[in-house]
Amino acid sequence: MNTPSTLSMPRVLPADRQRQLMRLAREAAFPQGTRLFEEGGHADRFWIIRTGRVDLDMHVPGRRAAVIESLGHNELIGWSWLFAPPVWHLGAEATTPVRAYEFDAATVLALCREDPALGNAVSLWVGQVLAHRLRAARKRLLDLYAPYGAGASV
Repeated sequence: MNTPSTLSMPRVLPADRQRQLMRLAREAAFPQGTRLFEEGGHADRFWIIRTGRVDLDMHVPGRRAAVIESLGHNELIGWSWLFAPPVWHLGAEATTPVRAYEFDAATVLALCREDPALGNAVSLWVGQVLAHRLRAARKRLLDLYAPYGAGASV
């Protein structure tokens, strides 16, 4: 597999740790319209997008799923595998054909246990992604469902 030595991962994941993680990557491809995972399903893997777009969505009872964020090149899809219980908190769908690096969560977690420095770096990286996704979900839900201007002072 032809993988870059580093990806656009946050600085909390140093280049040597990125290379270590990328050794575990497999290439994956998803046609447009493919559901990568469903909210509530078992989270046993994650991806880094090479090409294409993936929408993250949230189930809203009585309505269509709300798209929370659209992800593209070098972005992480899936963080739920890192926290017990490993259950997807959002859904994900390929909105264009997608090529990605896929990682088996159990393998990554085992490597992180063997190498605590890597485990710490991965945890910080995923934590930053999680914080960003939480802010994006909050903003999007306010945009969709709050009375006009309700989120302005929050």
